[in-house]
Amino acid sequence: MRTRRLVAALLVAVSTGTALVGCSSGNQESRCADRSGIIECAPDQRSAPPALAGELLSGGRYDVSQDRGTVVVVNFWGSWCAPCRAEADDLEATYQATKASGVTFLGINVQDSKDKAIAFEEGRISYPSLFDPASRLALALDIPPNTIPATVVLDREGRIAAVVRAAVTQEGLRPIVERIAAEQPRSGSR
Repeated sequence: MRTRRLVAALLVAVSTGTALVGCSSGNQESRCADRSGIIECAPDQRSAPPALAGELLSGGRYDVSQDRGTVVVVNFWGSWCAPCRAEADDLEATYQATKASGVTFLGINVQDSKDKAIAFEEGRISYPSLFDPASRLALALDIPPNTIPATVVLDREGRIAAVVRAAVTQEGLRPIVERIAAEQPRSGSR
């Protein structure tokens, strides 16, 4: 219950414009462009890849570092979240439309019971989700999501390229993902 109050406080802070921007590590966010709640970082402004790993809802473990060389779209969601339900079809459609371009998707389920999370996913999405009931994985990000839902796009080197702190639509997300997928790798990087 205490954690849900924290999430509610964060949502209020974001909606009133008092988000915890100054608390991000190294103030990475201030170096990136913010266009109507979509934060995009140019390749030379991106920091080191975050460590995102944990238990999958479907069983087993996942570590985002295994997908280096691939653009990874990370969506923070909860079965209790109405905007998360509204964006699920758009996320799946964007995944299906971009996966042939070297793009994968990963959900991170927060503030939920495992049974409710599994029931929510069933038939809605085909990509995996990590189970993070305590919302600890968001702490690994230099640019924190600060809201639920939130979508983070990692470039092929695993660095944060974009953060969307709102529900997404295919029309809004797909161009961002395609633009990041089309980037040329830096020399000397994988």
